[in-house]
Amino acid sequence: MTSQEIRQQFLDFFKSKGHLIVPSAPIVLKDDPTLMFSNSGMTQFKEYFLGYKEPKAPRIADTQKCLRVSGKHNDLDDVGRDTYHHTMFEMLGNWSFGDYFKKEAIDFAWELLTEVYKIPKENLYVTIFEGDASENLERDQAAYDFWKAHISDDRIINGNKKDNFWEMGESGPCGPCSEIHIDLRSEEEKAKTPGVQLINQDHPQVVEIWNNVFMEFNRKADGTLEKLPAQHVDTGMGFERLCMALQGKKSNYDTDVFTPLIAKVEELSGKKYEGILENEKDIAIRVVVDHIRAVAFAIADGQLPSNGGAGYVIRRILRRAISYSYRFLDMKEPFLYELVAVLKNQMGAFFPEIVKQEKLVTEVIKEEENSFLKTIEHGLVRLDHIIKDTIAKNEKVLPGAEVFELYDTYGFPADLSRIIAEEKQLTVDEKGFDEEMEKQKQRSKKSSAQKVYDWVILEEKPETFVGYDQTSSETYITRYRKVENKDGEFFQIVLNKTPFYPEGGGQVGDKGILIPSYAEGFDLTNPAAFDRENSTEILEVLETKKENNLIISLVKELPKDAGALFYAEVNTADRKNTQANHSVTHLLHEALRDVLGTHVEQKGSYVGPEYLRFDFSHFSKMNEEELALVEEKVNAKIKENIPLQEFRNIPIQEALDKGAMALFGEKYGDNVRMIQFGSSRELCGGTHVKSTGEIGHFKLVAESSTAAGIRRIEAISGDKASEYFKNLENQLKEISVLLKSKDLVKSIEKLLEENAALKSEVEALKKEKAKGEINDWKNAFVQKGDKQLLVKRTSLDAGSVKDIVFQLKKEIPNSVTIVVSDAGEKPMITVGVSADLEANYHAGNIVKELAKEIQGGGGGNPGFATAGGKNLAGIENALNKAMEI
Repeated sequence: MTSQEIRQQFLDFFKSKGHLIVPSAPIVLKDDPTLMFSNSGMTQFKEYFLGYKEPKAPRIADTQKCLRVSGKHNDLDDVGRDTYHHTMFEMLGNWSFGDYFKKEAIDFAWELLTEVYKIPKENLYVTIFEGDASENLERDQAAYDFWKAHISDDRIINGNKKDNFWEMGESGPCGPCSEIHIDLRSEEEKAKTPGVQLINQDHPQVVEIWNNVFMEFNRKADGTLEKLPAQHVDTGMGFERLCMALQGKKSNYDTDVFTPLIAKVEELSGKKYEGILENEKDIAIRVVVDHIRAVAFAIADGQLPSNGGAGYVIRRILRRAISYSYRFLDMKEPFLYELVAVLKNQMGAFFPEIVKQEKLVTEVIKEEENSFLKTIEHGLVRLDHIIKDTIAKNEKVLPGAEVFELYDTYGFPADLSRIIAEEKQLTVDEKGFDEEMEKQKQRSKKSSAQKVYDWVILEEKPETFVGYDQTSSETYITRYRKVENKDGEFFQIVLNKTPFYPEGGGQVGDKGILIPSYAEGFDLTNPAAFDRENSTEILEVLETKKENNLIISLVKELPKDAGALFYAEVNTADRKNTQANHSVTHLLHEALRDVLGTHVEQKGSYVGPEYLRFDFSHFSKMNEEELALVEEKVNAKIKENIPLQEFRNIPIQEALDKGAMALFGEKYGDNVRMIQFGSSRELCGGTHVKSTGEIGHFKLVAESSTAAGIRRIEAISGDKASEYFKNLENQLKEISVLLKSKDLVKSIEKLLEENAALKSEVEALKKEKAKGEINDWKNAFVQKGDKQLLVKRTSLDAGSVKDIVFQLKKEIPNSVTIVVSDAGEKPMITVGVSADLEANYHAGNIVKELAKEIQGGGGGNPGFATAGGKNLAGIENALNKAMEI
């Protein structure tokens, strides 16, 4: 049975049991502050479990792309070193939201495994929660009783809280779970050791394949448990492990989930995969075929590799694959990108995003490979200097801090540093390396640490967003909770009617104020008359975000009476500019597709009151003509004053039939909102102008590259565009006054000609001065044994110093020249070593040591090096130290 057939049979089975089959949600999460990636099948259903949103159906089934590479669920270090851990994996799941519970879930699981997939019953074991006295939790007797109808008592195993009580996180829905394990060993092995002894013992052939979680509790922030109002079922079956079991393999990597990818790696590298666990070559191949899946699907879902957040995680996974292939497969050129086509052929039928985004994914991976391979080459040069410095000091241990800097700052693999060090009979100071790693972790924790308390529920009122139609409303606080982070103590509040737009779709969240109805002098019938400047009762809304379908506003403190009636008011100036920028991104998107082609798709955006940023797929730099045409098209649409057509809460298929653009990587519901300005139609949840004329004007400010195949446009509109042109006008007036001319072009041309002539005169004078200095410098050399040393302080510029030093290197044998220049505000050191001394003296090492005295840094090759600094007062110390060479 192929993997495609196994996946399809799972979905067909649960469809026959009345489950709605839904597609996988994007692997990258954009509206959940607690997670970067979907790390389990239940992630896309969190808001259902928390009761913030009604589920599409009481029974659902799917296969969900998952990624476990950070936080609590982190499998990255295990990948490649065993047969069953993965970064990206598929989780087959069936769900019940207040419908069926333990009995049906257990019956479904047993029927599918033994009757549909025909797994021998004697190969299966199940675990149930044994209870936990510390939390007053009893043994899951109900699950035991239901399993007894299917399996013998000796195959039902008690599991502890660690293994058999599933929790979404530190707080949230949770409950006991019942795992199904399969014994894939040979009959001879089974006869030696009973399978029951190997459950949850990390045996590669006795593995968990399915977990049935019975959600019946909510873990509060203070650690206590409370019963959920409804009971839910959340199950997850590892697709790759299931394929291993059904295809009679001993390793996930031997199934057809991975064998086509492995075959391609063998073809490209010339290395044969033998499936040996401890073999570094085989580990590298497993790492490559696992990691390419995670990276490719993350990029297809909209997450590009970058230096921060989720993008950093994706870049790290990709670089781990490149590092392994570089070291153990001897692949010194990009090749991972060629695996994307194989992945598309394997999984495209179930995951269409990899088909649609194939070209972009391929180009991004190829560019990242090229970049990191260059990093490795540069890192080898830096590591060589560290090794030479260590040997020169007659030491055998490379400084841990410098090896960590190579890893942290330059991305050079630490394992590669260790391997090269061993080849030179050296080691790495692991303690120093670990200390630097721990410092970095602490810095990261400190910057992101946040303590979140439980919600305090004031009223169970329905929460509604009214911000599309109004920028103010009367409202109540329905719930609040305290949060503590590096900036202090704050409160998150939820309003029953909120005009505040939550950050999303690239648009920043609204700011504004909350005025309590009890504020002195405030009249709800005439809020405009209230003295906002002098009131001490106003609450400032600092930001607004969305979490699990709840719109949350942040305030510094709670009001005296949180249960009172409030008047909520958006900062309308910011909202006006922000929505102008948002509407213009739609016009920009359409104009780019008109000018460049329909391959252009939005890949990210930022929309705020000051400016907009728009990332899009395109594989070359835009020229001036293209940029001008795009700007012209956008402004033409603004001048047309096209009215907004808004379609709220319409079926997604209806919106697509109307021509709306849907973006890959975005999570859309069954019903959506479509924004239309003439021929521009997009699915969008943001706020917009009533007609394009309100935008005023669009000005493109910059175009650049953010990644392979991704370009970025930065622009302004509305008030900011007006300010831009006003500032330009004022600058031109000032220039006209300074030049005493109205014909600015002609006057500037004349000025440039005069400046060029003066520069030529100055350069000539510098050269004459330098010639005069050379003889004096030659006479200033000091004999040091059989060598010559010149230590000189000068006010000559850097260019003149360089010319003289190179001339002295040639003319004075056995010489070292050290020049400290104080020509500018910052000191500079130049070191030259004659060719016959380069084997004994290294200019780069000398300049690095001397630069410490002027609080600077620099480097170079054995013959010539320079360093700049900040401290002019340190020049004398540098000169004195130089005399000791």
